[in-house]
Amino acid sequence: MTRTGRTLKLRLVLLVIAASGLALLAWSQVWIDVRVVQGSSTVDLPISGSTAAGALSALALAGLALAGALTIAGPVIRVVLGALEVLLGFSVSLGAALAIGNPAAASAAGITKATGIAGNASIQDGVTAAALTPWAFAGFAAGAIMAVAGVAILVTTRRWPGATSRYQAVRFEPADGAPGSQPAASAGEDEREDAVITWDGLTRGDDPTETAGDR
Repeated sequence: MTRTGRTLKLRLVLLVIAASGLALLAWSQVWIDVRVVQGSSTVDLPISGSTAAGALSALALAGLALAGALTIAGPVIRVVLGALEVLLGFSVSLGAALAIGNPAAASAAGITKATGIAGNASIQDGVTAAALTPWAFAGFAAGAIMAVAGVAILVTTRRWPGATSRYQAVRFEPADGAPGSQPAASAGEDEREDAVITWDGLTRGDDPTETAGDR
């Protein structure tokens, strides 16, 4: 059971890492090849995921951080992280879906930067073609995988092995023959013997503050 739980935990953590990495990779690639009419000419523009769905990078990095937190989280925190992973995956897929559903609108920032055409209506009129690349769908798939991984975490978290902490009590005792290793009983006897010698000296009129050299 423990081995199965550890294997399950490892696979889900790796799945979260892989899905987040795919989202981050997709974000850096070209999502849309758009053609825009500018005056009497046309301009072909490659629109990357960073323009079409800019939030994907932050969401993907959050997913990677979440995978690291899963490795050390306890049962309660795992539930919270699983729910958060579902939310991250949904957000990634939503961002990709918006770009897929309206490529011209997703390309607006890139079109304005390259051509100076601004305004939704002007951009929509100027775009004559907008072809999606597989990376847009890869971004959507990455979000879906992240969401599925989050659900799997919520469902299986009770089967994961718990964190273990081992504590070792250490007592430092002086070794035999080392300074300070004299038993307490023997030390008490020496103190009583010194007190008797001092008392005998006082009865003889000796000054206990004088050293042997003074006498």
